[in-house]
Amino acid sequence: MKKLILSTALATLLATGAQANKVFVSNEKGNTVTVIDSETWEVLEEFPAGNRPRGITISPDGSLLYVAASDDNQVKVFDTETYEELYSLPSGPDPELFVLHPTGNPLYIANEDDNLVTVTDTESRTVLAEVPVGVEPEGMGISPDAKFVVNTSETTNMAHFISTEDYKIKHNVLVDQRPRFAQYTKDGTILFVTSEIGGTVSVMDIAEDGTPELTTKIDFEVPGVLPEWLQPVGLRVTSDDKWAFVALGPANRVAVIDVEAREVVKYIIVGQRVWQLAFTPDEQYLITTNGNSNDVTVIDVAEQEAIRSVQVGQQPWGVVVQPD
Repeated sequence: MKKLILSTALATLLATGAQANKVFVSNEKGNTVTVIDSETWEVLEEFPAGNRPRGITISPDGSLLYVAASDDNQVKVFDTETYEELYSLPSGPDPELFVLHPTGNPLYIANEDDNLVTVTDTESRTVLAEVPVGVEPEGMGISPDAKFVVNTSETTNMAHFISTEDYKIKHNVLVDQRPRFAQYTKDGTILFVTSEIGGTVSVMDIAEDGTPELTTKIDFEVPGVLPEWLQPVGLRVTSDDKWAFVALGPANRVAVIDVEAREVVKYIIVGQRVWQLAFTPDEQYLITTNGNSNDVTVIDVAEQEAIRSVQVGQQPWGVVVQPD
C-alpha cells in the first residue's frame, strides 16, 4: 500500500510539474505589491505596501519580503504567504534600492536623499552603520563572497566599493552619467554597472582581492530608436555567467550581452519603460517590470524571446521571485 501511495504521489508530481514560485512586483505609483504565480502567470493578489514602494527583495528561505517604502522612510517586511505586514526596519531617509547579505543579514540600503548607505541588522532591527557615499546613491550590488558591497551614486557618477568588514569605502570607480545598477557575475570576476543617461554598461574586471579595473564600456544601438532613449537600468546575469540581460528603459527593449565577448547580440521588445529584472530560480524565465504600460513581460531565457505580458499595478518598479 505504501508503494502504491508513493507511486501515485510521484505520478501526480510529474504530471503537475514542480511547485510554482511567487513573483512579487512593487508598484511605485499604486503603493502596492502584485503577486503572480510563475506557472500559470495569473495574478494571485495585490496588497498595500506603503508609500512609493520601489526596491524589493526576499529572505533566503523565501518567507520574508522586504519592500523599500521610499516616502515612508522605511523598509517594510511582509509574510510571503499571508501578505501581512510584520514589522518595519530602520532604513534612513528615502530608501530606494537595497541588497541583502547571502545569509539574510544585514540589509544594505541606498538612501537617495541623504547620500548614505545604511546597514541594517534584519534580526535586531537596528542600524549597524551609515556609510557616506556620493550624491544620490541608488544601485546596490554585493560580491559573491560578500566581502564588498557596491553602491552607485547617480550624480557623482561613481561606483563605491564598501568593505562589509569595516563599512569603509576601499575603491571608487568613475563611470558614465547616472549609474543605476551594479551586478557581479556569479564567479565574482566581473562587475557590470549600468549608466542610464550615459547610455552604457561599464564592465570591470575584479582581482582576487576585490580590486576593480574598468576595462570595457558597452554601447547600445537600435535602428529606429533615438540614442537618448537607450537608457540602461536593471541588469541580471545568468548563473553560468554566459549572458547578461539589460533593461533599456524608454527604448522598451532588453539587450542581451554575450559576457565573454562583451558585446550585444540581441534586443528583445518588451513593455513600455522597462526598469528592473528578475529570474525564476531555474532561470527558465526572466521577468521585466514595465512602468508605463503597467505590466511585466515574461522572457524565455533559452530562446531569448518575450512570450507573454501580465498586467499588474500602477507603475511597476521592482521585481523579485520567491526561491525554491
